[in-house]
Amino acid sequence: MTENIKVLIHSSIRIETEKGIVYIDPFKIEGTPEDADIILITHDHYDHFSPDDIVKIAKEDTVMAVLEKMTDKASIVGNNIASTVMVEPGGSYEIRGLKVETVPSYNILKPFHPKSARWVGYILQDKDERIYIAGDTDLNEDIMKVSCDIALVPVGGTYTMNPKTAANLVNMINPKVAIPTHYGSVVGSAEDGEKFAKLVNDPVKVEILL
Repeated sequence: MTENIKVLIHSSIRIETEKGIVYIDPFKIEGTPEDADIILITHDHYDHFSPDDIVKIAKEDTVMAVLEKMTDKASIVGNNIASTVMVEPGGSYEIRGLKVETVPSYNILKPFHPKSARWVGYILQDKDERIYIAGDTDLNEDIMKVSCDIALVPVGGTYTMNPKTAANLVNMINPKVAIPTHYGSVVGSAEDGEKFAKLVNDPVKVEILL
């Protein structure tokens, strides 16, 4: 179920879908694979929107999705991709044949990712599976409504959910598989993934990919 998913580092994710190769928030990419069919950006912080890394994975027909408020920033890489799709929270899109939904992603009591910024997570519909990539978020009423088969959730704390809160979310939405992200490099400890796994209830399976 998850053999097509790689968490490269932090929140940099690569997924091979039936519609092509999708990167979410590419960061610290090794080499120049130039294999991205679709690039999805959750928000404009440096560890999620990295023009240098986008250039490494982009090819002549790559399509990138960014928030509408990021139009000027996205223009930096405009010459390296075929087109840009502007998204907003709560939307449904079809990007190169892949069905994509956006979910609001924000903090509750922290100042780093305010709801007013209108940043997003994504749900990809790949064959019969719904894959949720949460972005930088706390547990909030919007993400409690997510329905998915696979959930990639941040667990590193400080700017996002910590292991306990992320496990609470997963236990609520009950995916088949949960994958922890956003720990062990920029923020969080290398042990956060295991801490998260111990707090997730059966029958949800946790896979540690970092």
